[in-house]
Amino acid sequence: MTRIQCITVDSSDPLKLANFWAAVLSWEITYKTDNEVCIELLDGSSAQGVIPDLLFIKVPDSKAGKNRLHLDLRPDDQAAEVARIEGLGGTRIEIGQSTDPDTTWVVMADPEGNEFCVLKAL
Repeated sequence: MTRIQCITVDSSDPLKLANFWAAVLSWEITYKTDNEVCIELLDGSSAQGVIPDLLFIKVPDSKAGKNRLHLDLRPDDQAAEVARIEGLGGTRIEIGQSTDPDTTWVVMADPEGNEFCVLKAL
C-alpha cells in the first residue's frame, strides 16, 4: 500500500506560509528549518496520520500563473470561514467563477497567492 505523506508547497517564506495554513486548518508545526516547515493534524482523531501533512519549502522564484493543484476546504459555515481566513491574511480572488450563477464556492488566495476554495457547508 502507498499513501501520500505530504503535499509540498513552494514558498518564498515557508514559516510565514506554514503559520497561515496552520491557523486556517488548526494544525500544528511539527518540523522547522530555515528552508522547510511542516504542519500536521494533531488532534487525536482517526484522521491523524492519515491526512497528508503540508510541507512548505523555500524556493528562490515567485509563484507564476495559476496553481495546477489546490485545496478545497469544507467548513461548517462558509461565510464565517471566509471572513476568518481574510482575518488571517487570505484574500478573495476572481478567476472567472463569478460568471457562473451556479458557483457555490469562494476562491481565495493565501499570502503568497496560492489559490484555494472554500466550499459551501454540506
